[in-house]
Amino acid sequence: MSIETQLQDLLKEAMRNRDARTADCVRMIKTKHMERRTAAGFKGALDDALWLEVIAAYQKQLRKAREEYAGLGERGAENLPQLDFEIEVCGRFLPKLAGEDEVRGVVKEAIARLAVSDLKQAGKVLGDIMKTNKGKFDPAMVKRLLEAELAPK
Repeated sequence: MSIETQLQDLLKEAMRNRDARTADCVRMIKTKHMERRTAAGFKGALDDALWLEVIAAYQKQLRKAREEYAGLGERGAENLPQLDFEIEVCGRFLPKLAGEDEVRGVVKEAIARLAVSDLKQAGKVLGDIMKTNKGKFDPAMVKRLLEAELAPK
């Protein structure tokens, strides 16, 4: 079943159950998708890959907002449950991220393949890993493991 169909079914179910939080989240995802595909210069297929890209970008935006609200302390605390809920809804549609052991193996392989030995070249390795494993790895974890591997011993 396509992601678009899954989202539509989730929206119908949320509306039947009068679940405004879920309905609002799904509508926002659909809005972000529509903005993306109607943007000037958009070329590409309207397939599940685009939906995954849009949902991942929206989840990243929500995580960043959550960090900012958490940094506000009590003033931002009231918004955290809603953000956590929306992050979880987005997570239902995204593939599960790889574990630390798998990421560590890919990092070591990429360092050897690109013959990088200096921390200053970490961006080159990070870019290569994220490009070849799009959507499978958490960028923060890759960066942390990469820095640990390239750190002077």
